[in-house]
Amino acid sequence: MKVIKFNARAIRDTREDSTIEISLKTNFGEFVSSAPNGKSRGKSEAKPWKESLKEDVEFVNNYFIEGIIFKKFEDLETLEDIFSSNVGANTMIAIEYVFLKALAKEQGKEVWELINSRASKLPYPVGNAIGGGKHSEGKKPDFQEFHFIPITNFSEAVEINKRAWENCKEILKNVDANFKEKTNDENAWQTSLGNEQVLEVMKNVRDNMKDEFGVKIHLGIDVAGSSFYNRGKYNYQNPKNNLIKKDQIKLINKIVKDIFYLEDPLEENDFIGFSKLQSNGLIVGDDLTTTNLERLKIAHLKKSINAIIIKPNQIGSLIEVEKIVDYCKKNKIKMIFSHRSGETSDSILADLCFGFQGEFIKTGIKGKGRDEKLNRLIEIERRL
Repeated sequence: MKVIKFNARAIRDTREDSTIEISLKTNFGEFVSSAPNGKSRGKSEAKPWKESLKEDVEFVNNYFIEGIIFKKFEDLETLEDIFSSNVGANTMIAIEYVFLKALAKEQGKEVWELINSRASKLPYPVGNAIGGGKHSEGKKPDFQEFHFIPITNFSEAVEINKRAWENCKEILKNVDANFKEKTNDENAWQTSLGNEQVLEVMKNVRDNMKDEFGVKIHLGIDVAGSSFYNRGKYNYQNPKNNLIKKDQIKLINKIVKDIFYLEDPLEENDFIGFSKLQSNGLIVGDDLTTTNLERLKIAHLKKSINAIIIKPNQIGSLIEVEKIVDYCKKNKIKMIFSHRSGETSDSILADLCFGFQGEFIKTGIKGKGRDEKLNRLIEIERRL
């Protein structure tokens, strides 16, 4: 691969916040990649920028990169040796993305084939239909996300989630007097209902979708417990209530009887508390694990989780993501590759999820920055 031009610039994500775009011109064509932004960030995740976006852009644009040898996925280590100590996680991951795209073109392959040419199983989409927490405004549920997870082929699951999203709107019109048909950062409906009321809406919609499509549909929630935890208590606003850890665990264990997918139900350092949760489904670490192998190992050792969110820009290294994937497969930990609330049109997350054979992908249900990932997986499904 001969690098002809390599540069960076600031662009806007779906929340209109600034993020980075990397462009690469080689003897095989021109390629562009970008990194998303997280609004709800775990304290342990890597910094998005070394010092600032501006300085990251300047470093990339001033670096003379011609002559780099890049022939396989593992050569990402070479890029990390050059850049990782000089730029943040967002910039590093966008650089890796764009070089993978260029390498795939050079070798006449899909990006996912560079990871695993024998990949065959599509993930199930985790669709965020109703939102609260940091992603929403005004009076809102304290839990951050409420999901549908249809268990069927990928393209049908995407359509079911879209229909469920519309059905949520229809029901919210009738049960929420304050409903204004507005969506949040991830294009999930905003509502003034509390957590348990939203779960009732979700159950009604799930039953409607089962009747309409005849497939199994799981429910999920991202509690984002750290977002309303302060001074040893979980401080609920809708309705107001302050719970100590013991009572939070009791509440979650009651709710999870109807929930298959439970993400971050407690604050981000409570590994022991996670281990006391009772679920026949998935207990998922995100802020708890922050796509970090060492935190994943602690979570596994303490039996905190049986599933993990993987956000590549949380760690800023696809080499580290590969290590996490290997660890998950050896220890039967389910993998959910995830978008961020501030997304871009880049679809490469879909290739990563499929190539690494993630069991689930979390992208939102529809909208700018979401459709691109879903459509890419539909394309992969059709080609297979």
